[in-house]
Amino acid sequence: MKLATWNINSVRLRLPLLKRLIADQSPDVICLQETKCADEFFPADELAAAGYKHQAIWGQKSYNGVAILSRAPVTDIQTYTRVGKDDCRHISGRVNGVEIHNAYIPAGGYEPDPVINPKFQHKLDFVDELAAWWPEQQAGAKILVGDLNIAPLEHDVWDSKKMHNVVSHTPAERTRFAAMQKSGGWHDAVRHFYPEPEKLYTWWTYRQPDWQGVNKGRRLDHIWVTPDLAPALKSAQILKTMRGAEQPSDHIPIIVEF
Repeated sequence: MKLATWNINSVRLRLPLLKRLIADQSPDVICLQETKCADEFFPADELAAAGYKHQAIWGQKSYNGVAILSRAPVTDIQTYTRVGKDDCRHISGRVNGVEIHNAYIPAGGYEPDPVINPKFQHKLDFVDELAAWWPEQQAGAKILVGDLNIAPLEHDVWDSKKMHNVVSHTPAERTRFAAMQKSGGWHDAVRHFYPEPEKLYTWWTYRQPDWQGVNKGRRLDHIWVTPDLAPALKSAQILKTMRGAEQPSDHIPIIVEF
């Protein structure tokens, strides 16, 4: 199986880039975040014609939204309300016997203080809820993918000391992220092939036109697997060239092959 995950930042706007990803990589499963599209307007027919007739989608107008696209049937589709919000951030489905979870953790705003920034508190609560939830789930092969909006390791950001108090790399987020990873027994499938201290980024801000030259990126997008799937890991790709495409997302796709 070849699985891709991508915060596409509007599936309708970036449909040409999604078709390019399909043509170049032909993933068996594609997980999208931030589709920004109500279900009735999702380009389901076009993607079915491209080979992905099996789809699990959960979207809303203008914000958030997650989708699982597959060449093989997707069964046992579930959507999840997190911290009391039906904001289309977590969907799962079973493909070839593997339970795939596609999540879009809140970005958390700009001020890393939950007292004055409710968005940051929402993010922390979201991660805490997932950390408590994973141990309650049935055993079995699972994959978690998505824009998890936290860069947990020193070399997941361009300068860890300077990013210490920047949302996505704060101690409060990194500590919770590690707890969530431990609670599910998750194995980092991308760092499996690109271990620290290699710099690894999946996001570059739109605010920096020379994003590649300056290269102040962050690794916000992740693929995790349960330990029973770790021996099946074959390769990982970080598709950095997609950031330089016309009308790109600020995130790039990442791919893991089993």
